[in-house]
Order: sequence, then C-alpha cells, then structure tokens
Amino acid sequence: MNYYFNPLDKRCKSVTGGAERKTPVTFRVFSDASFCDLVIRKDGENDSCYCAMEREDGSFTYTLTLGDSGLYWYYFRLDKKQYIGAGEGLNAALSVNPRAYQLTIFTPFETPDWIKGGAVYQIFPDRFRRGGEIRKKEGRTFHEKWNELPVYLPDENGEVKNDDFFGGNFAGIEEKLDYLAELGVTAIYLNPIFEAFSNHRYDTGDFMKIDRTLGTEEEFKSLLAAARSRGIRVILDGVFNHTGADSRYFNKFGRYDSVGAYQSKDSPYYGWYKFIEYPGKYVSWWGFDTLPAVNEDCPGYERFIAGKDGVLEHYTRLGIGGWRLDVADELPDDFIRKIRNAVKAADPEALLVGEVWEDASNKVSYNVRRKYLQGAELDGAIGYPFRAAALKFVKKGDARAFATFVKTQIDHYPKQSLDVCFNVLGTHDTKRIITELAENTPETADKAAWAAFSLDENAYRQAKEKLKIASLLQFTVPGVPCVYYGDEAGMQGYKDPLNRLPFPWGEEDEELEEWYRFLGRLRARAPFAGGEYKELYADRRALVFERRKGSDAVVVAVNMGSNEYSLQFEGEIVELVSRRRLKGGAVIKPHSYGVYYTEEI
Repeated sequence: MNYYFNPLDKRCKSVTGGAERKTPVTFRVFSDASFCDLVIRKDGENDSCYCAMEREDGSFTYTLTLGDSGLYWYYFRLDKKQYIGAGEGLNAALSVNPRAYQLTIFTPFETPDWIKGGAVYQIFPDRFRRGGEIRKKEGRTFHEKWNELPVYLPDENGEVKNDDFFGGNFAGIEEKLDYLAELGVTAIYLNPIFEAFSNHRYDTGDFMKIDRTLGTEEEFKSLLAAARSRGIRVILDGVFNHTGADSRYFNKFGRYDSVGAYQSKDSPYYGWYKFIEYPGKYVSWWGFDTLPAVNEDCPGYERFIAGKDGVLEHYTRLGIGGWRLDVADELPDDFIRKIRNAVKAADPEALLVGEVWEDASNKVSYNVRRKYLQGAELDGAIGYPFRAAALKFVKKGDARAFATFVKTQIDHYPKQSLDVCFNVLGTHDTKRIITELAENTPETADKAAWAAFSLDENAYRQAKEKLKIASLLQFTVPGVPCVYYGDEAGMQGYKDPLNRLPFPWGEEDEELEEWYRFLGRLRARAPFAGGEYKELYADRRALVFERRKGSDAVVVAVNMGSNEYSLQFEGEIVELVSRRRLKGGAVIKPHSYGVYYTEEI
C-alpha cells in the first residue's frame, strides 16, 4: 500500500505548527487505499473521534475546526485496519500501534517582534565586568583579583554558601555595551538582580530592592537607557517559586527589620510559605532549606508579585524588555497567567519566556500537562532541547536526530512562540560549552579536579571548531540564539560555580570573538526575523536547510560525515564563511560547513 503524510508539508496539513482555535485545518493523506479516517483525541480524554475523509484524486482530505485550545493527538486509519502515525522525522509510518501526531490549538496571542531576528546575551552579573563604584557587603568574601577562581569547595560545615563576590555591576555592563552591540546582541538577559545573600541571587532577600553590589535603581535605569540607545533591551530573571530564608519575608536569621514568616504566625508573610512543623520544618526548593518554597496560590503573594504596583509592574515600567521565569515547571498555570497579564498590561511589547528543559508544548510537570504555549501563559521557552540535539549532532555526528528535533519543534509550537524561544548551548546551569564539546574530559564529581582541569592546545582547537558549528546552528535554526557570557571568548569550566568565572578581559580568544561577530551580522539578515525553515537535505551525518523570508534566503550546510555532497543553484552566490564567490554550485566536503547567500555581509 502506498501512503504519504508529513505535517510540515502544506499539501498534507494546511497550517504548519500550532493552529489558532476556530481556524480550519485541512489534512490530506496521499494513498491508494479505499478508505481513510482521521482519528483525533483531545489530551486527557479517552474517546477518539473517527472522521471519515473524502477521497480526492489519489488522496483523502478532511477539514477540522476546533474551538477549544489544548493539545490534540491524531493519526489515520486506512481501510479500517491499518494505521498511519508519526515515524522518524515526522514522516508517516504504518503501524498497528501508531504513534500519534500532536496538534497544538491555542487562543490568539502575539509575541514581541523586536526579539525576532535578534540575539540574546546572558550575563551572570557578579562575573561580567566591574565599573564605577565598587560596593562590598559585610560578611562576604570579596575577590580583589578579578581573575581568581570562585570559592568552589564546601566550608568546614560542608556547605557551599556562594557568598564570595567579584564586584561585577551595572556600570561594568554599561561600559561594555559597544562590545555587545558589535556581537549583534539585541537583548541582555541578566541572572537575578534583586537583593539577596548569595552571589547568584536566586535566594531573593527583597524583591523591591536592587542588590547594592550591582548598583542603585538610578544606575540600573542608566544601563537601560544606554542599552536602548544601542538597540539592546534588558530581560530580568523572575524567581517567584521561592525566596531566600534570609529574606524580608521569611527572615529566618533576623537580619531584616520585618516580622518574617519564620518568626511569627502573625507575620503578614506567613501565608506565603508551606510549613510542615512550624517553624523549623518547611517546604523548600529541592530540599535546600536556604530556599523556602512559596505558596503561589496565596492571594497576598499573588498581589505582591502580579498586582497593581507589584514587582512585575514596577520593573516592567522602569523600561526592561521582559522576563525570564525561573523554574516555570514549578509555577502553577493560574499564577503564570496572572504573571502574563501583569507584564503585558505594563508593556504589551515585553517578552515573557520560561525555564523549561523539555518540549514546552507538551511538558508534564508533577503529573499535570502544562499549558505554557496555548496563548494565555508564556511567549516562549528557554531552548534546552536545542542544546541536547545540537550536542548529538556536533559531538556524535547525528544529523538525523537534530533534523528531527527542529522539525518536531516547528510542528508542535505556535509560530509566534517558535520565533522567540531561546536556543542555548551554555547557561549558568550547564558546563561551559567548549568544555562540553571537548573529547575525553574527566567524568568526575571531584570539584578540585574540575577546578584544575584545562584543555590542552589540541583539545581546545578541536572543541573550538565544534563550537563554531554548534553556534552556527544556534544562530540559524528557528528561535533566538542566547549566548552565555564568555562563550564567545572561549571560557572553559565544569558546572556551578566553575561555569561562572569572571569574564577574561584582555585574554579573549579573538578568533572566536570574530566568529560570533560574523554570526551577529548574519543573524541581522531578514530571513531570521520570523522567516520560514525548509529542510533541503538530511541523512545520518549531513544537514542542509534554508531560511527564507520572501525572496531573501540563506542556505546553511553542515557535514559531519566522510561523504562529499554537491549543492546546485542558479547564478552567483557567496559562501560567507570563506567569502568565496561561486557560480552554479558548491561542494560540501567531509567535516565542513558553509553558509550561502546572495551577497557578502
């Protein structure tokens, strides 16, 4: 029996990706079967609907209009006895137990255009740059030397308190805005800036105060204005699932002039937290007693974060570009909806993305199917799935896995979400990407070994070449590239805190920095601002794809295998990496990559 269906082929599915509710979606299966049914089921429901498709010139069609947002699962039944479901790369596969395709139906929503086609740069504020007045905190270790290692070993009590500081601040970031602009950066994502005990500041002490080591609110506004003048917006990290135990709200150590929840059940903040045995036993984030978990359903807490004159409104109206929600998996859907409403009310152009390590369209968290991308919650997500797929491709040569990832995300996500998801290779929660890409790095839990490890010249050179390929993919597939500070400079390091070293000013890898400048210039071209993606060729080791917007198109080729391929085209074209002008065609050699465009950039 002959059959063909692919949800990214508009002959087969009239809407690519998620579909707005009440929008007709036409399905077409090409087959020489006698009968064909569309079998569809809404997520969470047991009963499936069998929709008889109409026969039409060697194919079967059915137009479906769904009024409710949500996830739907579908496949096809041929001649009432054989089934077509999702196979490798979304191509149809005949099976007695078909794997269903996903259809995401969303309520109408828009995402900010300013981020599309741009590039994000993530900064861990304490470690990027010192500038202006350096403000130190009592009771904290301060590194006078910028290029020292952070404290990475437990203290005499077996604790790593993250209480050592290097003095990076807003003034230092502002000094380097021209550097970021040259990289093509259009948004800076800052790890938390609110007052906190630790250097990472995920243990918020006071949401309404900026940490004094970073600067004043006036200095923050100066950074915002200076960044905007260069076409750069600033995105803040919203940590709303937990606070610090050492905070105005919990006040476990009595350092604040407030009555905290730990101190009294009469505290105005008592209802914010979940006590098991008052006061010493309470629910905390992943068991860390320094991070008491917040009860997001508490009306007082909701108002404080998302209400009038609340945290979100205050900082959004200062002129930030948007928010990244920390541990979005642990925030209730209703709370995320209220966050969205508050952010968009303060600035309809503000971006809202969430930390989601898996496919954000169908994520299950604590046995609940999440609704992040169905129109009422997030604009997009942090693209950790991109990182996993890119590593498979660049480290193991698995082009098919990467191609399948890209096509699956296009199929699952609403287009407006797809265009604003952050594609990451490294973050504050992962190894430095160049260390990750190196061969034969020690697999050990010994932090002393982590701190002592450095790539030799040959290993570094090989890893850098892989990083060039991975970052090329990062800047050219759907979504927005998000570069972790210093990755473009060749920074090495294992996990926290050795992935959070001070930026190596004066010791950067200049060749790698120039590569990222090239990517920034490439990224600024029209096809990447919401343009379409089309796979031109893929096999086990090679991938060629096109990004197109109207008549403007860029072709990217990556060959991680030992075969040689030829690429044909009409007229003259420029291979941008080598700057060679070519006529009629190009050769994609083994273990090579290329970017083809109509003109130099």
